[in-house]
This record gives sequence, structure tokens and C-alpha cells, in this order.
Amino acid sequence: MGSNMGRKRSGANLVTKVVSGDSFWRPEFCRIEPITEPCSLVIFGASGDLTKRKLIPALYNLACNKLTPKRFFILGVGRTEMSDEEFRKMLAVAMNVRSMTKTDRGIWEKFARGLYYCRLDYDDTGDYKTLSQRLYALERKNDLKRNRIFYLATPPGIYKTIINNLGSCGLSEEEDGRVRIVIEKPFGKDLTTARQLNEEVHRYFKEEQVFRIDHYLGKETVQDILMFRFANTIFEPIWNRRYIDHVQITAAETLGVENRAGYYEQAGVLRDMFQNHMFQLLSLMAMEPPVVFEADDVRDEKVKVFKSMKSIPLDRLEDFIVLGQYGRGEIEGREVPGYQSEPGVAKGSRTPTFAAMKFFIDNWRWKGVPFYLRSVKRMHQRLTEIVIMFKSVPHLMFHEVMGDEIGPNVIVLRIQPNEGIQLIFQVKLPGSKVCLRSVMMDFTYRDFYQEASLDAYERVLLDCMLGDHMLFVREDGVVCTWSTLTPVLEAIESRKGRRHPIRRYRAGSWGPQAADRLLERDGNKWIAIS
Repeated sequence: MGSNMGRKRSGANLVTKVVSGDSFWRPEFCRIEPITEPCSLVIFGASGDLTKRKLIPALYNLACNKLTPKRFFILGVGRTEMSDEEFRKMLAVAMNVRSMTKTDRGIWEKFARGLYYCRLDYDDTGDYKTLSQRLYALERKNDLKRNRIFYLATPPGIYKTIINNLGSCGLSEEEDGRVRIVIEKPFGKDLTTARQLNEEVHRYFKEEQVFRIDHYLGKETVQDILMFRFANTIFEPIWNRRYIDHVQITAAETLGVENRAGYYEQAGVLRDMFQNHMFQLLSLMAMEPPVVFEADDVRDEKVKVFKSMKSIPLDRLEDFIVLGQYGRGEIEGREVPGYQSEPGVAKGSRTPTFAAMKFFIDNWRWKGVPFYLRSVKRMHQRLTEIVIMFKSVPHLMFHEVMGDEIGPNVIVLRIQPNEGIQLIFQVKLPGSKVCLRSVMMDFTYRDFYQEASLDAYERVLLDCMLGDHMLFVREDGVVCTWSTLTPVLEAIESRKGRRHPIRRYRAGSWGPQAADRLLERDGNKWIAIS
């Protein structure tokens, strides 16, 4: 009894502080614990774009915040001939070290002393023996146990080669420490190739050694979806088909294909975004609460969602999917070329850069609720957000005096940019009798949290070092998502019969108008709040 009273007093004090404005309440900052166990990180594809733009900046920022182990080194691996010093200089240019403050340059210099490089031909088994010897030498030099992380930041086409050579040279074996392998998306290009890649991985690595990375899951607002749903009793009871009309998930960027035409021509938007990022967001939105907040329990519930996704009728594809490809247009006041004019794109390419899809989840919670997923390149605005549209009030008691329909309540989860959560509801206008208007309560991370937070790659790299699988995709999750998407891909890409249309849209627009009709058939329309 005494304990309950204590909690009530605490709650009352909290409300008083917030309402009175004496001192706005802020929760105690959850300190991120640094990695204490020494380890090494071996990056395959070390001279590539991913390493320079994402991995090294993320690792440097972790070092700035003293989150990396005290004994830690990075060994870059690639085909390019380079010395250790040349590798460090290349990364210093990519990091624009000259423009750093004196303090930051000092941190970089210390960080750079732990950067090494080893030239390797991915097909040459002899080179892997050289790599093994270099690793042993660096571990002795830095007084490290054999706790190794192998990060595949290479084109997906050579994943199998690297995995096979690592295994055949004994580098996957855990002799005197832990060995982990990190594999970037896309994990396969369809169900068959994903299964083949899983088989290749498991020839040498146990599932607990494998980290299939999806950096979207490292974003703060994505991680917050489960907390928002399951830590707030006002939301979880209405998170179902009785109250929610539909859900929209949008991932849009202003960028085009840039310098990735070689990859993108093989992938397209469905392989690049849907099989991983979009389906992962959907699963977090739709999953049941796990028994405990542990990696495998959470991933079990996500897999149940994937297994419950209804197959898209292949004879009615146009009722469920709209594909598009950007043409010439204007982004942020400058003219940009169409996809087919981008360097490296095949003449007459049918590769989609836009996709809008409608899915249903065939279970008790979501029966009959449409989930609309949309991913776009060259949209006029960069945004990733989830819109939860609630049903309208069942009895419009104000109809005679208002006439118009009252807008539904909406929750918006902003993944990027300007991460936050918005709630839209109705209020009475002052001075009026029954005039209503929609208002928005807006929580923004950057306004509320002054402390530094981890970006997506910092978070997932830290979890790799910790061995925490929560933000990584398990084997059965990969198989389930490809099982849903592969029949659609085969139907779209089949050369038999009538091809599914790829509609042209102007760069800087919202995409093809056919995507609007996909929702209009259900009496809905796309919402973009950010």
C-alpha cells in the first residue's frame, strides 16, 4: 500500500511540474555503456562508398563518445593497392579532417592509428591466408583476443565468394574469442538466391554469428515504435482493426540513382527497399507484444507478421501495386535528368524507381485493414513516415449544425527527417458554437533530448560489437519476406503475356497518379504530414 501511494505522489508531482512550468520534466538520460571487451573489425570493400560515407564516420563518432573498446583496430580490405598510411589519408580526406576543430583532429589522429589496410583479391584463397596472418600480427601488436567482426561492405554479387573463402581458410572458427559476420542488404535477390546465400553462410557460420544488417532498424524513431505501442496503455487497446482504418508507410528521397546504376538496374525499388526496410517497418507496426523484450522474442513476433501477410493476387496486380520510373524534372530549384538518362542505366530500362503496394495481414488483430507501402526516388521532399489513420466517429452528432464530416484522428511517426511523433485530433474553435478544427500535438526528438543520440549505423555497429541481435534480421525473417515478394517480382518481370506497366512520373512530383487511384478505390488518399 505504501508503495502504491508513493507512486501516486510521484505522478502528481510530475503533473504539477509540467502544468505549472516551474521546471519542465525531463527523464534521466539513459547512458550508453561503452564496449569493454577488445575486438577488431575487418571491412571488406574498404575503399568503397559505404565505408567512406557511413562506416568510418559512424566508428569515429563512437570513438569520440568513448563507446568503442580501448583496445580496438579496424583492418580495411579491398582490391586497391594501398599502404596503411595511404588508407588513413584517403579516409582523412573523406572525413574532411582539415576542417575539424583541434580537439576533433586530436581524436581523429588517435582513431587513425588503429586503421590498417590489406590488399586482397576476393577470389584468391592465398590472399585470405595473408589476411589471416596480418590479423594475427595486429592482434599480437594490440594485445587483443581473437574477437573479430567481418563486415561485408562489398557488392552483393561477391558475398558468397568472401564467405566461402573465409570459411575454407578457418577464419570463421571461434578458437580464442568470438567471430561475427555482418552482411549488408540486399540478402539475395529473390527467394531462391536468399536460401542459397543462407546455406553458404551456415556452412561456416552459426546463426548466432550472423548479423544481417538493415540500418533502418537503427533509427531512433523506428526503435521507438515498440516503446510507443507497448509502454503506453492509451494506445495498445486501440491498435487493431476495430479502431484503425488503414496504415500508410512512406519512404521518399529527393536523390536519384546517383552512382549506383550498376546495382540499381539489377535491384529496382522492390528489392532495394521493400524486402527489407518497408517490410521491417510494417512488422514493427503490426506485431503482437513479445513475452519479454529480448532479441529472439521480438524477431519471433515479426516473423509471425510476415507469415500472416496475404499473397497479392497475381491476376489482379494492378489493384495492389503501382510501379513508376522518374523522368526529367526539378528538385530544389535545379533541373535533374530522368532515370534513363542517368550514367550506367540501360537504354529502354524498365527498372522501377517508384512502387506503391497494398497488403493485408490475415490475422485477428488486422483482418481487413489495408497497409499501403510507398517508396519513391526523386520525390520533391525527403521523408520517411508512418501514418496511422483511425476510423471516423461512428455517429456524427454534429451533422445538422456542421454538415461536413469530422476528420479522423491520426498518429504520425516521423522516421526522418526531424524525427518525432504527432497526434492529430479535433477541438472546438474559441467563440464558435460547434465549429471544429484539427490540431496537432507534436513531439520532436531534437527539441526534447539535448543529449547526443546515436545515428543508425552507430547503433547497429555498437550492437554488432555487443552481440545484440535485436536490430538484425534472422534467417526465417529473410525467407518469409522473399516468399511474399518473389512471386510478385516474377510476375512483373516475366516476358510472357502482358507486362505490368511502369508509369513515368516527373522528378520532384509525388509520383504517378495511378498511385492515388490505388487508395481512392478504398475511399482513402495519401497523407504526407512532414
